[in-house]
Amino acid sequence: MSIKKLHHLAMRCRDSEETRQFYEEFLGLPLVHAIKIVETKTGNVTNTLHIFFQLHDGSHLAFFESPGKEFIFKQQHDFDLHTALEVEATFMHEMVLKAKSLNIETRGISDHDFIQSVYFRDPNGYVVELTAKQPHHDQSLDPTKNNARHILHDWQTSKV
Repeated sequence: MSIKKLHHLAMRCRDSEETRQFYEEFLGLPLVHAIKIVETKTGNVTNTLHIFFQLHDGSHLAFFESPGKEFIFKQQHDFDLHTALEVEATFMHEMVLKAKSLNIETRGISDHDFIQSVYFRDPNGYVVELTAKQPHHDQSLDPTKNNARHILHDWQTSKV
């Protein structure tokens, strides 16, 4: 496979500091890099900050704050857009208690058969899912056993 892993997922944020507080202080992801961009590589003037938070595997969640550049932040439904981060079940349970003590919007714990998940809303309206694998997780994601292509094909031919 030529794609090795996710380096970073980048999204817009309203305020870099409130975003840092959620991702670093609440979730525990360290802020590892920040780039102030005053000119794009194509020569356009900008006023943008790009910040990176590192996950244990070396990948990153990143955000751009661009004051004055229009971007509509809306409350996302879990199905629309969310970032799922794998954790141990005990940590997930601890985070539920921590979120509730900080009045962070929390939904779950939801049992999705192969994973259990809890959902939080960050200050930008994005949904962050913490997910813990169930014992049969890997077997459930094995395309030779789960009929994923057949299910997709049936969906495509029968959806309204």
